This record gives sequence, structure tokens and C-alpha cells, in this order.
Amino acid sequence: MIPNKAAVIDMGTNTFHLVMVEIFENKFETLYKEKIPVKIGQGGISNNTIHPDAKKRAFHTLQHFKNLINGESITKVFAFATSAVRNANNGADFVKEIKERFDITVQVIDGAEEAQMIYEGIRLSGSLNGETSLMMDIGGGSVEFIIGNSQEVLWKQSFEIGGQRMLDLFHYHDPILPEEIKNLTAYLEEKLQSLARAIDTYKPTGLVGASGTFDTLTDIYYASLHQHKARTQQTFQLPKAAFEQIARQLLTLHKEDRLKIPGMIPMRVDMIVVASCLIEYILQLVPVDTLICSNYALKEGAIARLMGRHTMANAESR
Repeated sequence: MIPNKAAVIDMGTNTFHLVMVEIFENKFETLYKEKIPVKIGQGGISNNTIHPDAKKRAFHTLQHFKNLINGESITKVFAFATSAVRNANNGADFVKEIKERFDITVQVIDGAEEAQMIYEGIRLSGSLNGETSLMMDIGGGSVEFIIGNSQEVLWKQSFEIGGQRMLDLFHYHDPILPEEIKNLTAYLEEKLQSLARAIDTYKPTGLVGASGTFDTLTDIYYASLHQHKARTQQTFQLPKAAFEQIARQLLTLHKEDRLKIPGMIPMRVDMIVVASCLIEYILQLVPVDTLICSNYALKEGAIARLMGRHTMANAESR
């Protein structure tokens, strides 16, 4: 009998995620999931370092995750670290210390691999169809863009322009100043030239946003309709007009007022401002009437791979 329980830890720049699953032939069941705003990029990302306070928060969270994993008697643990760790000068030491303290092997994935796994997660959610879409995942350290459809990836790239980086560089006033938005937009124009060329080449007609910011935007949208998102649903639609209305609020309100917006969660209240500026910029390049928002991203991409391995292992054992 092949052990079919696994834990995935996604050590993002802003948020650490734990998901514990049971894997079957062509599906998985979530046993437990949790996300914690570790903010490992805070105080150090602009200097390519992991700040001692961030490290402390990370170890505290990993100990908590380890206790939960042990409680489920799970031995297959897949841990991934992304932008903040891969760019930190002390990233290798940090990963080594995690192995020594918790016996968790952390795979530091590069941007291309991160984009591929995000694509596999989005595909698993059922957010894609035959049309060519631009997919995006706004992390704290990096932003991944993928152009493709339900069959294949046509183009992908990771850019080190994530929410924490944009916050550090441009968001000095609250609410954000028009001048700061203008400077941020000019920065995006400069940094995303290869994306603009790829859009010109592949001409995507759909836009899919993965987890994080997009989860919160759809939470706010559904709250404005006095509706709840179905827990079993992985894909949500956000009309462009509704996004623009939400973005106007986010860009003009003080933090304490943003926190009062129904559907807003405290861990996103700062980053969602610069993330909305980025989405507005992308909507100029891919003019769609509706944004598709996928609940699934990197960690579900890892689960998709585990499901593939599980199916292969089952076939070999027959």
C-alpha cells in the first residue's frame, strides 16, 4: 500500500502556507490547511537578506506546522521557498538551519519552476479552457506571468517585482499618492517589457489571477453582493468594472478604512494597494471584461505533481 498522505509547505515572501492532503488516483482531499503572514521579506528584501526578526517568525511558524504534520503522522513533506529565500545572501544558511531544527528539506525553486508549478495549480483548478490566457500570481517577492491554455504553456517568466518590493520602493504615504502610482506604473512599464512583447506575440484573450491578492479581491466583491464564496469552488469571476471600483477604494482610503472594507483581511491590507496598481497596468495590456480568479496556485501545483507520482507508483505496483 502506497502512503497517500502528504504535506506541502509553501514558504512565500509574505505568507507561509501549509496544506495536508490525502491523494487518490485522480483527486485529492484536503485534511487541513492554514496560512500565516510570516512576512519573511519584511525588513530585508530590498537588501537581499532575511532579517533576524523574519527568521524568528519563520521558525516559530515552521515549528507549529511540524507539530500539525506529526499529529497527522505524515512523513511525506514537500517544502518550497521562493523569491525572498532564493535572493537572500543568507538564504542557504536559513535552509540549512531549517533542516537541522525541523528535519524539513526545503527546495528553493527558481522563477521558471515557480511559474510552471503555478500553471499546474491553475490548470488543476479548472480555470483554463481552450482559449489562450495570461495567468499571473502576485507574490511578496516576485510576480509570475504565464501565457498558455489548458493543454500547454506557451511562455512564462518570473519577475522580481513582488508586493513587498513594490511597497518598499513606492508606497511611502497612506493613502498612496498619485505621484507614487505614476512612478510605480513607469517602473512596471520598464520591468515588464518582455511580458508586453509576449502578449503581442501570443495575443491572450483571457486573464487568470492566482490566489493571494485575487482571493481577497473576490472576497471583497462577494461581500459587496452580500454573498459568500462556495467553499468547494476553485474558480471565481470578478467583473472588470467591479475590480476597478474596488481598486478606486483601495487607492484612496487610509489603512484603517481599508481594513473596514467587508472581505478585507489584515495580512493583505498594505500589499493589495500596489498589487491593484499592477493589475490595472496588466488590464491595459490584456483588455478583458472579466478576471478569472483561481483559488489554486503554487502549492496545488505541487499537489498536482504528487498526484501524478502517486498514479505512476500505483501503476508500477500493480
